[in-house]
Amino acid sequence: MMDILALTQENIFDQHICCSLSDKDNQNGVTLKKQWLQCRMEEGLVFKKLDVRGKVFIEYIPAEYAWAPIEAANYLFINCFWVAGRYKGQGYGARLLNECMQDAKEKHGIVAISSAKKKPYLTDKSYFIKNGFQVCDTAPPYFELLVKRFDDQAPYPTFKATAKKARIEQTDGLVVMYTDQCPFTDFYANQELDAIQKEFQIPVQRIKLTSREEAQNAASPFTTYTAYWNGEFLTHEILNRKKFEAFLNKRKT
Repeated sequence: MMDILALTQENIFDQHICCSLSDKDNQNGVTLKKQWLQCRMEEGLVFKKLDVRGKVFIEYIPAEYAWAPIEAANYLFINCFWVAGRYKGQGYGARLLNECMQDAKEKHGIVAISSAKKKPYLTDKSYFIKNGFQVCDTAPPYFELLVKRFDDQAPYPTFKATAKKARIEQTDGLVVMYTDQCPFTDFYANQELDAIQKEFQIPVQRIKLTSREEAQNAASPFTTYTAYWNGEFLTHEILNRKKFEAFLNKRKT
């Protein structure tokens, strides 16, 4: 079996962080992601990956420090969990999740954000359910908070009230809120939004969340990237011109 490697503040800039590609458009985002991870490691973030150049990793942090609008004291929060490509179906996901469970033994349990139906950028709910998680709260339009409790007397985690608004105080055009949690957001929240603004002649606003406090009071559970159209939640999926055009066409039908 392949080894599991733990990233540290010392080795992170020498390691492939799995979800980044060699595409030159995202290289600045890779650096920003590594800097973000390095800072979070001071707060207890753990990043473990299969020792390969592939998308096989888990990232978790004490929920009090999560960049997500949740109430989950004394839980671990899975920030990102990904097993892709030829590594699927070989037990690597189970190994990585077990690493998280071992680190959570002294906690109330583990929480994660997923969705009612399978969505990009979110770990499939069915995998969590198969491993003993259950839905403990929901937020519109499709987000679900999942928990695996180790203490039956522990309070259930919840989304904060702010995360259930599914809207912001903005009524004109496209607004994107994002963080450096993903190496893809830097390019798509800047150059790609510039292209969308130019092509579709619409107002575009970018709001980068740069602190845990901002993220913990966000209007959507998924703070990595969320788009709003005329103030209403549009999607948590990273937009490009093709996706945005499909959205406009759908509204016309």
